[in-house]
Amino acid sequence: MISLASVRSRWPAFLGSFVAVALGVAVVTMSALMLMSGGTGVPERLAGAPVVVRAPTGEQVGGQFAEPPPWAPGRAAELREQLARLPGVRAAVADRSFYAQLSGTEQKKGERQGHGWSSVALGSYGLHEGQAPTRHDELALDRAYGHRPGDRVTVLTADGPHRFTVSGTLDGPGFYTTDERAAELVGGIRVIGLSLERGSSVGQVASAAERAVTGTGGGGEVLTGAARDSMALQQDEMTRWIGAQVLTAMAALSAFVTVFIVSSTFAFTVAQRRREFGLLRTIGATPKQVRRTVCAEAVTVGAFGATLGAVLGLALAPSVAGVLVDAGLQPEGFVVRPRWWVPCAALALGTAVALAGAWTAARRAARVAPLEAMREAAVDERPMTRRRWAAGLVVTAVGLGCAVGTAFADSDTMVLLGLGTATGLTAGLTLLIPALVRPVVGALTRPLVRRPGATPLLVRENMRTAVRRTSATVAPVLATVAFAVLITSTVQTTQTADTDRQAATVQARSALAPADTPGLSSAATERAGLTRNAMLSTTVYEGRGKSALRAVGVGAGFARLYSHPAPRAGSVMVTQSVAAAHGWRPGRSATVIFEDGRKERLRVTAVLGDEEVPYQLVLPRAVVRAHDPSALADVAYRTDGEELPQLGSVLGAREVSVASYVSSADDEEDRLVWIFTLMLVAMTAGYTAIAVASTLLTATADRARDLRILRLSGATCRQAVRVVAGETVCAVALGAAMGMVVVMPALLGMVHGLRESLGVPVEAAVAWPWVAGAVGGCLVLGLVASVVPVYTLLRGPAGRPEARVA
Repeated sequence: MISLASVRSRWPAFLGSFVAVALGVAVVTMSALMLMSGGTGVPERLAGAPVVVRAPTGEQVGGQFAEPPPWAPGRAAELREQLARLPGVRAAVADRSFYAQLSGTEQKKGERQGHGWSSVALGSYGLHEGQAPTRHDELALDRAYGHRPGDRVTVLTADGPHRFTVSGTLDGPGFYTTDERAAELVGGIRVIGLSLERGSSVGQVASAAERAVTGTGGGGEVLTGAARDSMALQQDEMTRWIGAQVLTAMAALSAFVTVFIVSSTFAFTVAQRRREFGLLRTIGATPKQVRRTVCAEAVTVGAFGATLGAVLGLALAPSVAGVLVDAGLQPEGFVVRPRWWVPCAALALGTAVALAGAWTAARRAARVAPLEAMREAAVDERPMTRRRWAAGLVVTAVGLGCAVGTAFADSDTMVLLGLGTATGLTAGLTLLIPALVRPVVGALTRPLVRRPGATPLLVRENMRTAVRRTSATVAPVLATVAFAVLITSTVQTTQTADTDRQAATVQARSALAPADTPGLSSAATERAGLTRNAMLSTTVYEGRGKSALRAVGVGAGFARLYSHPAPRAGSVMVTQSVAAAHGWRPGRSATVIFEDGRKERLRVTAVLGDEEVPYQLVLPRAVVRAHDPSALADVAYRTDGEELPQLGSVLGAREVSVASYVSSADDEEDRLVWIFTLMLVAMTAGYTAIAVASTLLTATADRARDLRILRLSGATCRQAVRVVAGETVCAVALGAAMGMVVVMPALLGMVHGLRESLGVPVEAAVAWPWVAGAVGGCLVLGLVASVVPVYTLLRGPAGRPEARVA
């Protein structure tokens, strides 16, 4: 009851902590619910097969997503026949998937929506109208496209656009041709679905299938029930992984910033309540009792805030999940599955976080001496202790050391060192702010003091006198500006530098790039006369099938584009990282598995630098096409002396500059990175708003006596409000300036490191709109949180000059 009454009587002081805990718990609850909600369900095209056998996936590396290596052709046929003979199995269907896209529609890279007609038996849908395709130029497609049987459509495939007659429409997604036509467009087989006879046991069939898979030594994985979720497109798996990183970062940032705000709020509150704690000590309270009082207040604030946050998180999780799906951070069809224990755990976490944030302040309150009850002045005589001086200087030195290291680090550690620079300098300057306030404020406001009027003088002296109040306002502004500018500027600088590097490695005049398609078909590159300059992309696997490698098939033009002779038949070029990982050296053999499941030994003719080509293996174009009929070219380059003919839009290609292609090739990834960046910046700014508003509300509530004295001295209400507004503007300006001081060493060090490692000119790209937005937001919020309460107080009875000064 004592803690509840104390919180109620001093609610402005605890409002920031309450809101921070509530928001932090809400974010943690939403993130945990979405992280544990699993996938998007069993894909429709395989939902009709109770048992699915998939080729062995090998080792999966976080952030890398590729289809498992297919079975060898003979092994796939043998396994399908064995599975078809199992008791209870009606049919074993090999799923043949290939690239297909209706002309004039968009399709995400990585999707392969074409299948052989026999695969319809594996889906949860069937024919809606018409009949199955029987001829080479017939297909059945999703009725959502709006076509009917008999219509003629143009479908883009790996070898070019083809005209088909619609034989029927389906109640689900995909294009279905005859099995013979599909076999011409498919590399290997990765999935065999089993349809069961009526009354057959799924468990028994799955056990028999596992014995069949392991008995022949070919390997594979048997999936049933919800485990078939993993058969989703690899594009969806990558999207889920990116979304998981975003949600994890949001939860971690929320927990960290919540502790920061709670600790700052309680530290400021304890500093303002020294006289109160001194009175408690005078009447006999022990340090343990004082410490218990502060901790009880923190637990009360944390419990109420965490309860509200858990309820909000549970209620808002479905809506936030929909926003993430629209933003591309979760795949289509993703839904949140509620779990009762998640909000309960988040509630306990929120209370613990509030207690942890207030622990240091509680120990400081316990050290208040009884003589503090005699203090009347609000002057902060000794805001810096020896420990704070030492900690501030050490942490600042660490941040500067990280800045120096950033200038000479490789690309893998550069971002971490840049973040270490910003974190170290932010923490260091935050600790040193009380020592910097008086000299810095004096220097910055000296020109203003020379102007006529008492307002500038009062602003300067109030800020220099109430050092703790000024520091508590400056610190969150510093952190917001520092991290907002650092995050946005780092992303913008690295993206620009990477684009310039990739464009500089290719000796070409322009690029033939895909237009609303995942790649260029053979027809497009042949029509443009650039087949020898095309980058035919595919995926290969090291000999044991444990890791996927991004490979490219090149023609004779590769030597002119990259200054390396094109590999010949039976040979391969690899990058340094791949050569080191697999022990491949020039002159030795490398065993790889292709998209059709065939294994070959290739002679390594050269080892390229990791930055020389945007692929891991370089192969002859003919080899790639022979093993992967559905491969598409990422780009085809035009060099000097080559001219492009007019290309029809049906080919899905357009000519752009090399820099434009390099920039647009990673558009989707860059878009997700920017969404991630903006979410983190928005969260940081939101928490800063809480900290600034809480500090100013608390400080204003405790300045009633000072304001009354100011009114008795002859100041008008407008002049008093102007003094408070001036203090807020100066505090925000000081925090913004210190934030930029934090960012510059990190950004300049990163620029120097990128310039040295990439070998191209790199300029610092400061995101000035975000600087203005962060500073402007802090300023507007600070003015509202300080001026409105002061104006309300001064316009009331307590603000009249004749009011008694307590």
